[in-house]
Amino acid sequence: MSIRRTVRAYPFDMCETSVSETYRRLQCDEPVSRVQLPFGEPAWLATRYADVKLVLTDSRFSRELAQGLDQPRMRRQQMGDGIMGMDPPDHSRLRRLVSKAFTARRLEAMRESVRVLVHELIDGMVESGGPGDLVEGLARPLPVTVICELLGVPEEDHRIFSEWTQALVSDATAKGDVLDVYGDRLDGYVAGLVARRREEPADDLLGALVYARDAGEKLSESELIAIAGAGLLTGGVETVSSALPSFVFTLLTRPDLVAQLRENLELVPAAVEELLRWVPVNTAAMFARYAVEDVRLGDVVVRAGDPVLPALHAANRDPEVFADPDVVDLTRSPNPHVAFGHGPHHCIGAQLARLELQEALKAILVRFPELRFADGRDGVKWEYGVIVRGPSLLRIAW
Repeated sequence: MSIRRTVRAYPFDMCETSVSETYRRLQCDEPVSRVQLPFGEPAWLATRYADVKLVLTDSRFSRELAQGLDQPRMRRQQMGDGIMGMDPPDHSRLRRLVSKAFTARRLEAMRESVRVLVHELIDGMVESGGPGDLVEGLARPLPVTVICELLGVPEEDHRIFSEWTQALVSDATAKGDVLDVYGDRLDGYVAGLVARRREEPADDLLGALVYARDAGEKLSESELIAIAGAGLLTGGVETVSSALPSFVFTLLTRPDLVAQLRENLELVPAAVEELLRWVPVNTAAMFARYAVEDVRLGDVVVRAGDPVLPALHAANRDPEVFADPDVVDLTRSPNPHVAFGHGPHHCIGAQLARLELQEALKAILVRFPELRFADGRDGVKWEYGVIVRGPSLLRIAW
């Protein structure tokens, strides 16, 4: 018989980069528990690393089954899940097509242009005389510009893309019709870009997506819009724009770590991985997987049709996997974190996000030799949206 336990309000308490103590208590006492998000049906919450990976990889848990159901979620409206709402083999087909356009070679070839862009944005901050807001000066324009250039978005439209993606993940979408308005605008704009690429082929990411083939089969119009719009723009932009200031905030509260990185910039890639593990970028566990059949998960039986939420940031602090999980160890190895998910739905843009975070963090350390909070913590404002969490203001001096 399935165990029905007390249903806790979710997400749990949040403060800056902290992970709620409730997760640790649940990992010890009730690793698979019942929770209720602001909208949708109650769900099971998996908090241990092993259980989270099982939910993300086991074919007995489905994202496709969630479509059309009252999914547990942070916002009132249900947003189309696109590729995240598919299971193999359809999901595998799309991933295979996208991977042809999103190759490691293509991304690594972008490193120099990303580095140049980072330094141009920092130049702008320095020329303003400082102190400056790292969020508006670097963290937001960097991923927006990179994604827009990949997709061939005209420079004059970069700002509206930033506004749209911010609106789609802000707390306002939990209460109003922001999702309907901005989601339609984004889809409509991306559809126009796709049509233009069909008429005028180009050697950019969107051009490669438009003409990607698998045994002669092209991506459909709706699939392209879902991948380029919600998949790359919303996910790729907001993850980086929230993670980067959160990383810098974490380092500024630990001067020894800043000194360690300054002494050895070769540590930056490992530091990015550790900060991805340690910093909770998402507001809550999301994208519930529905059990296709009865599945034993930990000490409970999840019945067929029940949703399970994999808590990635809880898994990343699991002491069974990570020694001293609450300590930021920039030399941690191995570091098998699941910040970008795991299994079939592992984030498509993970490598691009890593590249941007590495180049931005390295440039910040080099260009700002006396990096510090401009106004102490009074110059930091936090936003806990429906998808991501992080500083919406981070005033720094240098």
